[in-house]
Amino acid sequence: MRRTVTLAGALALAMALSACALVDRWTGRDDAPALVEGPGQIEAVHAAAIVQDQAVFWVSSNGCTEKADLIPIVRQEGGASVITLRRLKQDRCLEPVAQGVEMRWTFQEMGLAPGARVSVENPYQLPQG
Repeated sequence: MRRTVTLAGALALAMALSACALVDRWTGRDDAPALVEGPGQIEAVHAAAIVQDQAVFWVSSNGCTEKADLIPIVRQEGGASVITLRRLKQDRCLEPVAQGVEMRWTFQEMGLAPGARVSVENPYQLPQG
């Protein structure tokens, strides 16, 4: 199934995929990696870390972002797990947190085995401020 890509969509893809993956997608290769689909929107993160069987993300906040506003979507790819953090609810508060806020999920919460190989697929965005 072919989709029309808007300029905003193309920019989001450019931030999230490597140059090789973009070339593959534009030339019609079906095996090019694609961002996972799911609820909400893909969240740009300030930083991400996998430590002690936890995934830790620093995300933008206008002062009201809570853990329930985000969801980690996990998929298996090549013997490893790939996490894509998605935002379910926009933060409409008016007091931005310059460095963002920390959100964390345990491997158990995400259905991952202790010590699992994990990577993060989200695009990165520098903190505002």
